[in-house]
Amino acid sequence: MTKRDLVSRIATETDINQQDVKMVVQRVFDHIMNELAAGRGVELRSFGIFTVKQRQDRIGRNPASPEDEVPIPGRAVVKFKPSKAMREKVAKLI
Repeated sequence: MTKRDLVSRIATETDINQQDVKMVVQRVFDHIMNELAAGRGVELRSFGIFTVKQRQDRIGRNPASPEDEVPIPGRAVVKFKPSKAMREKVAKLI
């Protein structure tokens, strides 16, 4: 599903103009990104939790020449933990 698909479905289900839905969806994404960029988490009940974690510096290896060590700098990454409801729905796929 793309953002366009999401907007189209919401517009159809709610009888709201696609441009208005697109603006709201984009604003939601922007606010989530801004909170994460500030180092704060975002909790969406019955969906999941987005958090920012810090990765430590580490040493990697070049697959072409494993004897060569490559320093990998630490960085911030976004982690997502799905809610119980989401985990249960996805588990039904198997």
